[in-house]
Amino acid sequence: MEIMENLKGLRNSVLGNPIRLGIMIYLLPRGRALFKELQEALELTPGNLDSHLKTLERAGYVREMKVFADRPRTMVEITEKGAEEIGEYIRRLKEILDFL
Repeated sequence: MEIMENLKGLRNSVLGNPIRLGIMIYLLPRGRALFKELQEALELTPGNLDSHLKTLERAGYVREMKVFADRPRTMVEITEKGAEEIGEYIRRLKEILDFL
């Protein structure tokens, strides 16, 4: 029964996408990253990354902000809600893998 509950818990449509899952896994230990850093690490086009970040932002999992150093840049930060959700998603995946 527990395995079925974990499988149902993976129905999170936001994190069920491999690119969005990758973004969240990248951000989880770092807390934040520059847009360009995420783009290069995940080998995505700017438009593709932006589209996935918008979905994550609407879900409340990340927030984007402008930072000014030598020039304006976009910083992406994982939210508390996002960290909790990705943590739970990973926990469920681990339980399923341990069962198998």
